[in-house]
Amino acid sequence: MPLTPLDIHNKEFSKGFRGYDEDEVNEFLDQIIKDYEMILREKKEMEEKLEVLQDRLGHFANIEDTLNKSIVIAQEAGEEVKRNAQKEAKLILKEAEKNADRIVNEALSKARKIALDIEDLKKQSKVIRTRFRMLIEAQLDMLRTDDWDQLMQYEIDATDLELSREK
Repeated sequence: MPLTPLDIHNKEFSKGFRGYDEDEVNEFLDQIIKDYEMILREKKEMEEKLEVLQDRLGHFANIEDTLNKSIVIAQEAGEEVKRNAQKEAKLILKEAEKNADRIVNEALSKARKIALDIEDLKKQSKVIRTRFRMLIEAQLDMLRTDDWDQLMQYEIDATDLELSREK
C-alpha cells in the first residue's frame, strides 16, 4: 500500500550521534508532503475524469452500436424496397406486354376484316358497274334502232283518232 501524506508527516527517524539537521529534514519532508498531496489530488482528479470519460465513451459506444444497427436496418429496408420495386416493375412490364399483344392482335383482326370488307366491296362495285354498263348499252341499243325513226314518220289522221276512240 502506498504511503499517505500523513504517513510521511508522522514518520519518526531514529537519532544518531551525528544525525541530519532536524529542521532541514522536516522542511524537506514538508515539501515532500505538499508535493505528494498534490500528486494524490491530481491522481484523484484524473481518475474522476477518466471515469467521466469512460462513461461518455460507453454512451458514445452505445450510440455507435445503435447507429450501426439503424444503418443495417435501413440498408435492409432499402434493399427490400428495391426488390419490391423490381418485382412490381416486372409485373407492370408483363402486363403492358400482354396488353400490347392483345391490342396488336385486335388491330390485326380488324385489319383482316376491313381487308375482307374492301375485297367484298370491290366485287360488288364490279358487279354494279357491269350491270350499269349493260343497262346503258341496252338503252343505247334502243336509241340506235330504226323504230324511233319510224315513229317519227308515222302520221296520225283524224280518222285514226276516231277509230281508236270507238274501240
